[in-house]
Amino acid sequence: MTHKQLALTNWEFRACGEEKWFPAVVPGTVHTDLLRNGLIPQPFYGKNEHELQWIDKKDWEYRTILQLDEDWQNLTVTELNFAGLDTYADVYVNNVHALSADNMFLAWTVDVKGLLRAGENEIVVRFRSVVAEDLPKLEKLGYDLPAPNDQSELGGLEEKRISVFARKAPYHYGWDWGPRFLTSGIWREAVLTGRTAAAIADVYIRQDEVKQASARVTAIVEVDTPGTWAGTLRITAEGQEWTREVTLEPGKGLVELELVINQPRLWWCNGLGAPELTSFRVELLENGAVLAGAEVKTGLREIKLIRKPDAKGASFKFELNGVPVFAKGANHIPNDSFITEVTEARYRHEIASAAASNMNMLRVWGGGFYEEDDFYRLCDEYGLLVWQDFMFACSMYPGDEAFLANVQKEAAYNVKRLRNHPCIALWCGNNEIDSAWAQFEENKGWGWKEKLSAEIRETLWNAYEDIFHRILPEAVAAHHPGMEYWPSSPLRELTNDIDQHSVRIAGDGDIHYWGVWHGIEPFENYNVKVGRFMSEYGFQSFPELKSVLTYAEEKDMELESEVMLAHQKNGRGNQIIKEYMDIYLPEPKDFRSFLYMSQILQAEAMRMAIESHRRNKPYCMGTLYWQMNDCWPVASWAGMDYYGRWKALQYTARRSFKDVLLSVEAMDGEKLQVHAVSDLREALAGELVVRLHDFSGAVLKEWNQPLQLEADSSAVVFSVPVAELLGGSGADQVVLVASLLVDGALVERKEHYFAEAKELKLEQPALTVAEVPGSGGLSFTVSSDVLARGVYLTAEQEGIFSDNFFDLLPGEEKTVQFLRSGGVTAGAEAGGSTEAAASAGLEAGGSDGARAGVEAAATGAGLINEAKAGAGAPDFTPAVPQGLEVRSMADYVK
Repeated sequence: MTHKQLALTNWEFRACGEEKWFPAVVPGTVHTDLLRNGLIPQPFYGKNEHELQWIDKKDWEYRTILQLDEDWQNLTVTELNFAGLDTYADVYVNNVHALSADNMFLAWTVDVKGLLRAGENEIVVRFRSVVAEDLPKLEKLGYDLPAPNDQSELGGLEEKRISVFARKAPYHYGWDWGPRFLTSGIWREAVLTGRTAAAIADVYIRQDEVKQASARVTAIVEVDTPGTWAGTLRITAEGQEWTREVTLEPGKGLVELELVINQPRLWWCNGLGAPELTSFRVELLENGAVLAGAEVKTGLREIKLIRKPDAKGASFKFELNGVPVFAKGANHIPNDSFITEVTEARYRHEIASAAASNMNMLRVWGGGFYEEDDFYRLCDEYGLLVWQDFMFACSMYPGDEAFLANVQKEAAYNVKRLRNHPCIALWCGNNEIDSAWAQFEENKGWGWKEKLSAEIRETLWNAYEDIFHRILPEAVAAHHPGMEYWPSSPLRELTNDIDQHSVRIAGDGDIHYWGVWHGIEPFENYNVKVGRFMSEYGFQSFPELKSVLTYAEEKDMELESEVMLAHQKNGRGNQIIKEYMDIYLPEPKDFRSFLYMSQILQAEAMRMAIESHRRNKPYCMGTLYWQMNDCWPVASWAGMDYYGRWKALQYTARRSFKDVLLSVEAMDGEKLQVHAVSDLREALAGELVVRLHDFSGAVLKEWNQPLQLEADSSAVVFSVPVAELLGGSGADQVVLVASLLVDGALVERKEHYFAEAKELKLEQPALTVAEVPGSGGLSFTVSSDVLARGVYLTAEQEGIFSDNFFDLLPGEEKTVQFLRSGGVTAGAEAGGSTEAAASAGLEAGGSDGARAGVEAAATGAGLINEAKAGAGAPDFTPAVPQGLEVRSMADYVK
């Protein structure tokens, strides 16, 4: 036997210095192991986060026993491989120190041939407290490094912010949407491997030139051989075969082989075509027999970031296979505070939800971690481009030699790990640090540098340039040639002067616009604060009642209760929601109604922003709202809560990201314009119908006109003075409906109101639900006797609706399907706040009481009949909704 592999299982753990060992799960974390053993309460419930901060002050150790047969002694190379250790760890093999680790984002491999024996072998991994390890570094430095999201006070560390010293997921230290849980543990697979012959260590399919007629790529194969080896390298793909005779010296060596694939199946992002994937089989042959093999699946495509000067600044747009891409999507954060609790099903639910929401890009934000392979594989399969940050965010970092060397290894490892994924569209150095520091403009940015001496400022900026202007771009250039590197988001351009920082709306680079929310600016500013690429903007809401009840009890159902504030990480966040709600929406009748109304408010804010960005193409060529998902149940900017439940925002994004969009804009209240936006690659001919209705449904005015919409375009297709349009009708008594018909079929529709929702004179609707004949209960219609706003459908099962949170005119019928996937376990169906429910969920394999059932329901691909070509079979399947209820805004207001 030339190769052997053994997964390390049957682990147990304890706090160092204690006697009793407890069963552990690997991959896992200390927190989840403590929870599984009933040693701590559910971390996400109530204010339990505050009571669990003792965990990160202790050292922890894990151990397992390996039973090895004599065959292991006959192997030439025997290695212990840890795909991830969090974070400061020492590994002992039979009481001999074998390895020290100091970076969560690296894999660790050590030769243990001389340490193992036939029979019983003990492996121990000791994790040192990141608090104990890094507090001395801060004390030695003598001054604070800016890290405003580090919730050190909650962790009992006063203002001693240590998150910048460890190469560990920054969000573990808390963020303005997430809790502070400094995990430790063996968080990725642990494996013992052995061999006597050459092995394939890595395969990189470097895409040199990809065109419709042919793709020219180079296979770069890393071979690890214990001795001199001679043989044949064989590669097969798409029915073609390539070979090369090679001779390799002992150790690791690279072998390159150029490949040309005629008429390649190109990889496209969602909306532009099928995300075709191509498999490459790589083999080492010795005397004609296969000695070692590996397979790599990638997508053949050409991706570029086009930054071309123009009259208004410079473009910032992605181009895929020569076709401009208007990026539509959101910012992704980790799906859980405890990373190892995220299953493939949960990843699939997120990625499938993004695809079903007509997105084509997710940004992996720099305060989390380099995601699991499942995440990128699913993005490949569903055609979602990925803007990939390196893991640095909102902080200034050390610049000592050891730290920089650690970053250099981290960058090389992760670029190499992810470079075969066709979804990767960009490597970005960090989140918001360039604009926060604002080196070349005084009294701008976040006020960090102004508090420091000139000497310290120079030291920190030199460290910044070492990391983000040297180490990271060099890693991308060396290991992912041809891929764009963007030093910081947001950024205008790397100019080394005042024009570098994206601290205001400008005609170049990317923009994080937070005037709405942080700046308390009105929603209407989304119509004017538009840049070339809007990579962050957002507005908060609460999750739905069912989700809130997983962390709160009835007595907590107040906006400013201790529990609600514990699950609101953005300071005044709850009050900010209320202040905006007072401006735009009618007053909710109670706190439960406030939850619903907060989602309506969030969705309206994001609708205005997305439509404004899309109307402004090709000047603006990307809109990524903050944020896609949550890492725990919380009031936040997410469109999909921790349990995968779609908020109103997710349904609004699905409508607003459609390939063809109608957007109605009232210019200064004087002129009304209807914009038509198309992301299609071909022209579209149809009919535009514009009607003015009163709230009884009567048509007061109507316009019909042919519409010719060019490919990849945005245009004003209808315009009329508001005064002429309204005539004698009151602005609070009418609604305008614009519809686009193609061959008589409705392609797009948009309602527009002339007054804020709180000013509209609405009656209580009588909503009717009726089964569509012949559908077997899988489709149903919703209708209303009067204008109904924010129609909200709920069912007892976990799942989504084909549409939700929509408006209905009297006499109209809306056809809807309920879509779900998988069975639901007791923990989720209970949906309650008891620790019994937590235990039920835990036994089913989740760390949260309500998680397990949602996990079972969260395996969807795309909405039925709407999965894009190549995205695989849709997994959200129609079902008969149990306990279907329908309400509207009128049910929630005073």
